[in-house]
Amino acid sequence: MNPLTGILLIALGSIGAASFYVPFKKVKSWAWESYWISQGLFAWIIIPWIFALIFIPKGELIPIINEAPDKAKLMAIFFGILWGFGGLTFGLALRYLGVALGQSIALGLCAAFGTLLPPIIGGDKLLVLTIVGVSITVAGIIIIGYAGSLKSKEMTEEEKKAAVKEFALKKGILIAIFAGIMSACFNFGFEAGKPIENVALAHGTNPLFQKNPSLIFILLGGFITNLVYCVFLNIKNKTYKDYYTFSGSVLANNLFFTFLAGLLWFLQFHFFGMGSSKLPAGMAVFGWSILMALNIAISNIWGIALKEWKGVKTKTIVILVIGIIVLILSAFIVKLG
Repeated sequence: MNPLTGILLIALGSIGAASFYVPFKKVKSWAWESYWISQGLFAWIIIPWIFALIFIPKGELIPIINEAPDKAKLMAIFFGILWGFGGLTFGLALRYLGVALGQSIALGLCAAFGTLLPPIIGGDKLLVLTIVGVSITVAGIIIIGYAGSLKSKEMTEEEKKAAVKEFALKKGILIAIFAGIMSACFNFGFEAGKPIENVALAHGTNPLFQKNPSLIFILLGGFITNLVYCVFLNIKNKTYKDYYTFSGSVLANNLFFTFLAGLLWFLQFHFFGMGSSKLPAGMAVFGWSILMALNIAISNIWGIALKEWKGVKTKTIVILVIGIIVLILSAFIVKLG
């Protein structure tokens, strides 16, 4: 076990997760529901299979899937469906709040619920230590949330719209809260998928990649939820025409950037699986919190780079940076446990 290596691997995934929404800015003419489900097809269906085929021993993936307990597979899909509601509304939170504030609120709650509930349900002896570790993360989130409230007060409506085209604070916060709570189900999916991991290990899978087969089922569930909603919107808004009415160059452009977004999104859980395998048992419970904390920190750095905080006072930026530092430190402080 190498905790530092584990954290660094999780950090690599966080860079992808915090950056996945950026390629959407290059998508042309498509409605939100069109480019969202396009990246979902790549992130939740195609790419998980590609990575599993690459990193699982040759010829072993299908036997692993066949031998894995049906209950584990169904529960992974079930929690994936629940997470799908979080993933779906997570996209809406970023749409209405921007990369920085949207990710901070949604992922903050996702970190708290996703980290605390499994040990509570399982009666983990490290529950007190877990609460302390998560509390440090939540402290950083509160600081960033305060910076977000100052931002809202200091920026004019025109500046808000310039930074985030569809900025809507109240609607965005409510959606982000729901997204954060439901997104925590992804970690429950990992818990449910542990029997699948055991089968994968028995077939000679490198422990670094033991979670890849589980991801196939969790993400399938999430795709189902998102597909139903996005097709509904495509029909309601008549945006299904997005897929065939624009020129070939626009289609190629949009497919490329939604693929890139999907790849960046998926990498967070690929590297999370690798990093988790390097964490000792006493620290593994914090893996989810570490991932979410680093996602928030990096997304806020992106928010600054994308000028989402343009027009605010220096004091507000300082508070934001302090929050980012606390979150980053929280990922390493839990190592002391």
